Amino acid sequence: MSNHNDGITPSPRPSVTSLDPRINRLDLHRTKEGEQTNSHLITWEVFHQEKRGKQPVHAGIVHASTPEMAMLFAKEQYARRGKTTNLWVVKTSDVFTFSYDDEDIFETTPEKTFRDPAFYRVRERIEAYQAKNKIQ
Repeated sequence: MSNHNDGITPSPRPSVTSLDPRINRLDLHRTKEGEQTNSHLITWEVFHQEKRGKQPVHAGIVHASTPEMAMLFAKEQYARRGKTTNLWVVKTSDVFTFSYDDEDIFETTPEKTFRDPAFYRVRERIEAYQAKNKIQ
């Protein structure tokens, strides 16, 4: 721990140790001064980014008492198998959504079908061009 006062004091709860040095760098045994160390678990929504530039996708949920622990659990649960560039965790209680009773606000009007990609039928022309020019 550093000698300067950064507002961080050791927590009375046990530290998290791992064989993975990246987890140990999170320094999960430290809490900010005055912060309560709740033992109850909070539900966190996990978002996964496969590679830089791609949009994050909802991967699932984890239950943890702190955001740091939620990141740790998210990494272990959703980033072990596939390629991962980044993870986000958000408290489920912080997610705001519309009521299902308000679904009519998302209805599109029939005269705006040009906004739907299915409106454009170009596949046949692309295939004809590829066949004519022997492109595969």
